[in-house]
Amino acid sequence: MAPEFQGSAMSDENVPVIVGTGQLVDRDADVDRFIEPVEMLATVATKAAEASGAGDAILKSLDTIALVETVGWHPDNPVDLVSARIEATPSGQYVTGTGGQAGTMLVNRIANEIVQGRYSSALVAGCNNLKVLMKARSVGKRLVWTRGGKGQAVMIGNDEPGNNELESLYGLEDPPDVYPLFENAMRASLGLSIEEHNQGIGRLFTRFTEVAADNPYAWFPTRRSAEELITVTPSNRMIAFPYPKYLNSILNTEQAAGVLICSLAHAKRLGVPDHRMVFWRGGASSNEEPWWVSERPDYTDCPAMRDTHVSALANAGLNVSDIDHFDFYSCFPVAVEMACKVLDLSIDDPRGFTVTGGLPYAGGPASAYTLHSLSEMTEKIVRNKGGSGMVTGNGWHLTKHAATILSGEPGEEPREGLIDDLPARPKGKEVDLSASGEGTIEAYTVSYDREGMPTRGIVLGRTERDQRFLANTPTDIDLLNSFVTEEQVGATGKLSSVEGKTIYEP
Repeated sequence: MAPEFQGSAMSDENVPVIVGTGQLVDRDADVDRFIEPVEMLATVATKAAEASGAGDAILKSLDTIALVETVGWHPDNPVDLVSARIEATPSGQYVTGTGGQAGTMLVNRIANEIVQGRYSSALVAGCNNLKVLMKARSVGKRLVWTRGGKGQAVMIGNDEPGNNELESLYGLEDPPDVYPLFENAMRASLGLSIEEHNQGIGRLFTRFTEVAADNPYAWFPTRRSAEELITVTPSNRMIAFPYPKYLNSILNTEQAAGVLICSLAHAKRLGVPDHRMVFWRGGASSNEEPWWVSERPDYTDCPAMRDTHVSALANAGLNVSDIDHFDFYSCFPVAVEMACKVLDLSIDDPRGFTVTGGLPYAGGPASAYTLHSLSEMTEKIVRNKGGSGMVTGNGWHLTKHAATILSGEPGEEPREGLIDDLPARPKGKEVDLSASGEGTIEAYTVSYDREGMPTRGIVLGRTERDQRFLANTPTDIDLLNSFVTEEQVGATGKLSSVEGKTIYEP
């Protein structure tokens, strides 16, 4: 028998359960042979319906479809296109903007709508088609993807840019150039040498490769040793210090994932087997304040991540010690380290921190990755006939956060949102555009070109007047090479203005 919900004020009509998941990977896709986005999404929806045991009946009963943004695909209404493919007629139609938190955020939103009695059956899906898209652009070929769609879906969440003009001026534009700032600051706060820390993040992510190697939907199902991950070679070139290629998420993949969420009562009406029902226990979402990386008060902490993760657990009525499986968003090692820090977990925790293999190895970055981790977490709980799991996501530069708690057992009253009585967040530090004199480094990195040569040093720190500065170093190759051989956090140097930009010189 399916477990009855124990909450006194709740009925089965208001209890969210994930009843089916579907995933797809197309490693051999090319510009002349590919699966377009709408077909990918319809395929994972059909696979999820089959996994649920309810088949086409569950698709025909959908009253909601919510899609994570697909980069490069801009139909008028993607939800309408997918609905037509799977013969669904949802009244609720939702889409998101860009962000690695989007999948978890959507599942939380839809599950909460079920708790409130507004919906009873939903598909949440997303896909990533950047391998073919980028290849087509490089050869000047136009891809023929289905466009159009009637009506208009409602946008959930925000879609602000991840950086401002000032940050772009200094090279803080893309995640591979930004996350190393946090990593280097984290290393210094731990009192580790560069070599000790590199070994640590290598050991952390070699465990991720082991999980990816056993995941049939992983983009790179390959085991790699810690040394292989951190050693710079022609095939593992340095991207931005201290991350070689193997420690960066893989962007250009062809993947899709989707989950079917129903009320417990609707699942029973459709005849979903008891063992397929995985309970949504709670979730939360929050954004860092300030939004811009250059203004963050502390590069070794993420208050909004802490608030989100702590709230999700509290909403589920669980402690972190109650969680059997984690999938922390893993675009770069520091994202996992930060999640461990805010939850007071050792990075050597035997439970591990991924069920997919993570973004550098399982793939599926952009905005849809967490639908893969939610799918894997659901199936893990089904296979184990119980247990609990925590799935997290973050967007932009440790900026937007979301967390979801799943379990084989119902809780008392599932909730979504931040809890009360969270600690006050520290205020940000606005960048001093005329910084001069002596500056002390708080975070830094060096970017590299495709030939492995250092091109630019990026520094964030405090002036003598305790104001934030953002600067580049001189572009001298010898200086940049020496800049990454010794710890720079806490070092001081001279700040000056050159052609309208602040330059930090050791």
